[in-house]
Amino acid sequence: MNQILALREKRAKLWNDTKAFLDSHRGEDGMVSAEDNATYEKMEADVVALGKEIERLERQKAIDRELDQPTASMLVSKPTSPKVDRKEGRASDEYKKAFWNQMRGRVSPEVYNALQVGELSEGGYTVPDEFDRQLIDGLQDENIMRGLVHIIRTGSGEHKIPIVASHGTGSWVEEEQQIPESDDAFSQVTLTAHKFATMIRISRELLNDSAFDLAAYIAHEFVRRAGAAEEQAMLTGDGSHKPIGLLHDTLGAQVGVTTASSTAITADELIDMQHSLKSGYRRKACWIMNDATISAIRKLKDGNSQYIWQPGIKEGAPDMLFNQKVLMSNYMPLIGTGNKVILYGDYSYYWLAEREGRTLERLNELYAVTDQVGFKMTERLDGRLILPEAVKCLKMK
Repeated sequence: MNQILALREKRAKLWNDTKAFLDSHRGEDGMVSAEDNATYEKMEADVVALGKEIERLERQKAIDRELDQPTASMLVSKPTSPKVDRKEGRASDEYKKAFWNQMRGRVSPEVYNALQVGELSEGGYTVPDEFDRQLIDGLQDENIMRGLVHIIRTGSGEHKIPIVASHGTGSWVEEEQQIPESDDAFSQVTLTAHKFATMIRISRELLNDSAFDLAAYIAHEFVRRAGAAEEQAMLTGDGSHKPIGLLHDTLGAQVGVTTASSTAITADELIDMQHSLKSGYRRKACWIMNDATISAIRKLKDGNSQYIWQPGIKEGAPDMLFNQKVLMSNYMPLIGTGNKVILYGDYSYYWLAEREGRTLERLNELYAVTDQVGFKMTERLDGRLILPEAVKCLKMK
């Protein structure tokens, strides 16, 4: 049997056993003893651990599929003609080769000539197109929001977005009577380009080692750091030198439900939360919350004493809440007084504008005393929810 499928079935069975244990050990007051609660939490932790193991195996399977792809075509009749590089600018093989030679310190007049197309006035060079696409793919894996929001690429630092502030209406009119005017009202949202930057240090010994994959190392470090910073800003950003997040008090998601308690969430409040969003947005909606909030919601039941949480069973299937997927982010607030702890909505109405071309600059002198070379990498982007009614949040009392 497929290992991943077997683990998913095991996880589903363990989750059912966990729920059954909790049901069977409740006292007449509906509470469980400290000893039974510890047992339950251990069982729940095993469910979570199985979920993480499934994710690891799925990532491993995806990498194996990629590595199993053939690296060269079969020679069936006659040798193919030499490959001709028809790409221009930052997409050309010449620019790619010169860029990484410069980053390794292998400079020559030919290298500088090839790099002129990507040289920036403030220092550094725009990364080759192929490497930029690799970074974008990596960021989507690290930042859960990139797979949900609407992304636009701009050539300048500012992008104006016209949006409908209010819609016109139609009317019933009598024969030959004047039709009343009712136009849409438009407003405008401006997205700028906030700069994210990070410094990466690498020893000269590694740079001089031809077996060291400099591009892969820089990509991994940048994606890890930028992905976390982007996700945090897109959720909690205040707009000061960073994007405006979905939890912003005035420009973020609308409050769908305020809980009756400051320390707990009920199943009915989650149902009210789901229906606070207009049906048109619910078709593509999903939930986002902290892992600790997920743990609390797993214990909730509906009016028929059935658990509302639905763990994913099929390979690649997400966990579900009321038949819509749940995503976890550590940057969502914990359950506590006044916190906005759950987001629910269609996140395609959050627009992320990224300025075309990330930059990388080699710094030879900054870390010379430790015999290291610094690499400064930057990207410019901005983001904002352009239609607040498309996403709702659940706010604690």
